[in-house]
Amino acid sequence: MTGPIRQPGYDPDCRDCPRLAEFLDGVGKKHAGYHARPVAPFGARTAKLLVVGLAPGMHGANRTGRPFTGDYAGILLYRTLHKFGFANQAGSDHTDDGLKLIGCRVTNAVKCLPPQNAPQPAEVRRCNHYLAEEIVATRPRAILALGTIAHRAVLMACGLPQSRYRFAHQAVHDLVSCRVRLFDSYHCSRYNTQTKRLTVSSFESVMRAIVHFLRCPDESPKHSPPA
Repeated sequence: MTGPIRQPGYDPDCRDCPRLAEFLDGVGKKHAGYHARPVAPFGARTAKLLVVGLAPGMHGANRTGRPFTGDYAGILLYRTLHKFGFANQAGSDHTDDGLKLIGCRVTNAVKCLPPQNAPQPAEVRRCNHYLAEEIVATRPRAILALGTIAHRAVLMACGLPQSRYRFAHQAVHDLVSCRVRLFDSYHCSRYNTQTKRLTVSSFESVMRAIVHFLRCPDESPKHSPPA
């Protein structure tokens, strides 16, 4: 079986963040069957929609080697992508489950599992060149940022100031330097969904706006949070 290979936005052998590399070494020893290395993006090499999450989850992507696969956050994400035509099925339990994305690619702002699921700002910056490479290679027309860190990472990758583009659930921003429209959503984590900060309805509203934009791309530019 061949292992993961280098591609735009991903290096399976990256150890640029000492804290994360050391942590993954320990996780790999404790959980021998886990992927426990940088997690590759998932989906078509070029796609009209790029979904950007935070980082791999301990028992999800870090275990399976595929973003949002085998963890709670992936339930809502892939079910919603399927409902709106971006996936061939709703479930994402393991890498040989037959899931295929349609015009969509899923990645993370940080490619390695961080302790307590909390990457340090320097680690986000150090990993950002991978996201920048990926945006260029994928050529998306829309980016869905799941959470504040993903939002800021996209802006950093596009060379844009954080102060001009405020994160808010259902906020929409045109990023002219990357020729892409950024859609913001709260992360579909267990905490956000169980506390009702993010509901199925509110997440689907974001996805519905993305679908509308992709079908009608010539509408007037956006640069504001929701009213």
